[in-house]
Amino acid sequence: MAAKLIFLLLMFFMANLGWVSDKWLGMVGTIRQLWQRFAVLVPSYLITLAIASLVERLVMGQVWPQGWEFYSINLCVFLVLSFPGFIYRVLWK
Repeated sequence: MAAKLIFLLLMFFMANLGWVSDKWLGMVGTIRQLWQRFAVLVPSYLITLAIASLVERLVMGQVWPQGWEFYSINLCVFLVLSFPGFIYRVLWK
């Protein structure tokens, strides 16, 4: 149960990183336009999936194969978790 909560917190952090920070993935460059903030969501999502895959491999011993449904639902959850950052950056300013 704690692992699921930690993963959801990681997803929440990675989903809002592009909205809260003015740098690409919080490290380099500057973000000035809205489309760039949406573009940061793609590598953030892929990094989150890679971390989840590594954690699953460490905990379970193998990565279970997933279909397209899993990834589409996971992407939707990621976008929903990024909504507070969108509200903060776009609608409040």
